[in-house]
Amino acid sequence: QVQLVESGGGLVQPGGSLRLSCTASGKFLRINALAWFRQAPGKSREFVAQMSSNGSKDYGDSVEDRFTLFADADKNTVYLQMDNLRPEDTAVYYCHGEALVLKDLAPVEDTYWGQGLEVTVSS
Repeated sequence: QVQLVESGGGLVQPGGSLRLSCTASGKFLRINALAWFRQAPGKSREFVAQMSSNGSKDYGDSVEDRFTLFADADKNTVYLQMDNLRPEDTAVYYCHGEALVLKDLAPVEDTYWGQGLEVTVSS
């Protein structure tokens, strides 16, 4: 019912910047939150940042002060601006959405994942 389409990954040198985007589309009543997680090789998935429908933002400890979330509500899109990137930021980045959808004519909250984007920070 909800599709999350990500774009913006790639290769960047240490200290560089990248901007990821995640756009929600499909049939939903409301997007309650859009978030980013990441998973480095051999590690578990890690929370990066989240923006809620009321505009509140949360960041993981390892990215606070370097990564910034902003949104275009009209396009149901959230952007993750990543600055001062480090080699340890190398991972597959996943968009995660919480949406209010209709199931059997009743509104329920459901969650969705994007397909993932590779981000590589290397010289």
